[in-house]
Amino acid sequence: MVAKATVLTLVGAYLPGYKWGGPVRTLANLVDRLGEEFRFRIITSDRDMLDRGPYAGVMVDAWNRVGNADVYYASPSALAIRRFSKLISDTPHDVLYLNSFFHAVFATQPLIARRLGLLRRAPVVLAPRGEFSAEALKLKRWKKALYVKVGTPFGLFRDLVWQASSDLEAEHIRRRLGSVAKRVVVAPNVPRGILGVSVPAQARRPGGVLRLVFLSRIAPMKNLHFALQVLGKVRVPVEFNIYGPVEDAGYWHRCQRLMDELPGNVNVTYGAEVRPADVGDVLQAHDLFFLPTLGENYGHVIAEALAAGTPVLISDATAWRGLEEAGVGWDLPLDDQDHFARCIEHCARLEEGKFAAWRERVWAYGADRMRDPWAIEANRSLFEQAIARA
Repeated sequence: MVAKATVLTLVGAYLPGYKWGGPVRTLANLVDRLGEEFRFRIITSDRDMLDRGPYAGVMVDAWNRVGNADVYYASPSALAIRRFSKLISDTPHDVLYLNSFFHAVFATQPLIARRLGLLRRAPVVLAPRGEFSAEALKLKRWKKALYVKVGTPFGLFRDLVWQASSDLEAEHIRRRLGSVAKRVVVAPNVPRGILGVSVPAQARRPGGVLRLVFLSRIAPMKNLHFALQVLGKVRVPVEFNIYGPVEDAGYWHRCQRLMDELPGNVNVTYGAEVRPADVGDVLQAHDLFFLPTLGENYGHVIAEALAAGTPVLISDATAWRGLEEAGVGWDLPLDDQDHFARCIEHCARLEEGKFAAWRERVWAYGADRMRDPWAIEANRSLFEQAIARA
């Protein structure tokens, strides 16, 4: 029997964490779908985003079996560069898989250690997870530009295999890094698979309040303040429920001030965080998913909204395009808030039968996208080719 190739994966958070959103879901899906073909070993933090203590029920600074992967939950002291480098090097692997470009601990430190010869020789696959989109680069722009400027001549990014989740992300990587990114492979994020959510049974009440939901991290990239500004232009009764961890307290205060200025026809509530197992039910309990994000390299929550039969209203800064033509929602440019407002009002005015039929169409579309076999094959090929060319 041929031994499985080992993919040593470094990521800022993993299960049971969920507050980091997309990267956690991406890796969990990958391990779930390819864990029988590759041996996944994951080194991650011992706590979720913003948490002060480690996860309950895990062994810290030790290997744990989690689904199809072996996971090492590292304490803060274990992530100091020399100790972290030794842990990486002492863990047998055929390929090292980094899930960020700018993460100081789980990307920069390993790349520095690799350049200094502190790591075992192995091919490195780096997935930037949308960090090279124009809007993402605007956040802490000078710090990011300096890192690229200093790291390039130092050889930090030499001989990497770059994973792009789409042709658009591949273009972003090449545009920012130029000849440094010699090998860019498009391997889409692996979908979760069919969710345990049936065809939507809830039809919107005729003339009732339109139920909108925002489910994401509370951070500038997710553009919640834009959604609130749009709702200020809507002239129909709307219930807007916000879910997600507050990553940026200053930004959240800005959003709260906007909430205070909304007209009486808009009722806003904050429901804090949603456990992954409950996401489908929360999305299905609403009439429209509203996420005017500044950019997503995939957008798992968008996929889950569609699979729940909930139409989506998002920006055009994601890989989810052509939604209006498919009859499942809208992907709109962010330079026209009035267009977003008109779409919301259109949903509010749909009669009950048409709305129910619409949700069934959305559900069928989402289920079809969740079955995407090409994404699985592309990720399998990504690791096989990296290992073969080592």
